[in-house]
Amino acid sequence: MPRKRILIMGAAGRDFHNFNTVYRHNKAYDVVAFTATQIPNIAGRKYPARLAGKLYPRGIPIYPESDLVRLMKKFKVDEVVFAYSDVSFQTVMEKATLVTASGASFTMLGAEQTMLKSTVPVVAVVAVRTGAGKSQTSRRVCSYLRSKGKRVVAVRHPMPYGDLVKQKVQRFASIDDLHTHECTVEEMEEYEPHIVEGTIIYAGVDYEAILRQAEREADVIVWDGGNNDTPFYKPDLTITVVDPHRPGHERSYYPGATNVRIADVLVVNKVDSAPQEGIDAVLKNISEMNPHATIIQAASPIVVEDPAVIKGKRVLVVEDGPTLTHGDMRFGAGTIAARQFGALEIVDPRPFAVRSIAETYRKYPSTGAILPAMGYGAAQMEDLEATIRQVPCDAVVIGTPIDLRRVISIDKPSVRVTYSLAETTRPDLTDVLQGVLKKRRLKKRRSRK
Repeated sequence: MPRKRILIMGAAGRDFHNFNTVYRHNKAYDVVAFTATQIPNIAGRKYPARLAGKLYPRGIPIYPESDLVRLMKKFKVDEVVFAYSDVSFQTVMEKATLVTASGASFTMLGAEQTMLKSTVPVVAVVAVRTGAGKSQTSRRVCSYLRSKGKRVVAVRHPMPYGDLVKQKVQRFASIDDLHTHECTVEEMEEYEPHIVEGTIIYAGVDYEAILRQAEREADVIVWDGGNNDTPFYKPDLTITVVDPHRPGHERSYYPGATNVRIADVLVVNKVDSAPQEGIDAVLKNISEMNPHATIIQAASPIVVEDPAVIKGKRVLVVEDGPTLTHGDMRFGAGTIAARQFGALEIVDPRPFAVRSIAETYRKYPSTGAILPAMGYGAAQMEDLEATIRQVPCDAVVIGTPIDLRRVISIDKPSVRVTYSLAETTRPDLTDVLQGVLKKRRLKKRRSRK
């Protein structure tokens, strides 16, 4: 029988994981290509032979998604596997009709088809959209588990933007490790907050190899999801974070809606800043979609280093890049701080954006008068720095998960805004986590008998 010819649509993350777990050693399939989108500078590479396995001695080429129709004809593709996240149902079906009109089948793998099983308990933190508050929730989970004397290791959804062979398994235990692995701003934003709080964090490309290494030093693994993707590991507890600033998205974005349906716990975050009608709409939707889940409401309190830097000033607000771009959020913690602490004006950076930052605004025109902290590589970090330098403002409000001043030069007075998770209802996360720990202890006792 001829091998079925597969093309995987991705964004340097879920696509590689799907390949590794389902297709890499399966002689029934021939993965002829990947396509790439969402992330700059990831097309034009290869998934290397050293990671692709014996069936792919030349590796697998990665092309821009814009070449999809041409590639389907060139490689005589039988089936296209959709393998990236944070996209609307409308977008998914547009891709599907493009594929099926070209004569191929369109496939999305099931949530559990690519989940790897761990020998230690796994708590998964996922979301309905990028920027809902996964990171602060996963840090809250890690903090509680550490307080109970557990060795906690976080494993982050992949962000392999460099040399894929070198990034097969990455372990971060110190800030120096971020430099050793040549992390982009986007990677630092996810890894550094865990490191600062004392949690070892893994990431990379081969999540089977990552899991087996992480298990050696963990009593509990916390899956820290990316975008709104489903977990790579089979969870003992799934916590899904919902954003009432974007009501309705929990029903209409892929695969975030899947995360709502598989959740054991649904955290409605940002109730301190969201409109009540948004909170009410989200609570109604998630109750209908998953009536068996525990629902927790939580605030996202902010802390500002020095509010005097903001008060009465014309400020530039810099927010997390992916949250503003494909996450469709119009503001974040920096904007909330600017309004709360009396900024005279939030200065629009778009007329002053240079090169790749200007291109980001063209690609995502709904971003608005806020600067996304794009930093996918040294060149883009230079563009970010140059843009900040050109904006005529009195101060810069940094609402990113890391302190940008550590990685780029900011030539104006600046202030950093940080945020955390604070549950406002009971049961809270400590209650549900206690239940997981007790359940696992009972299982261990029974297995010993």
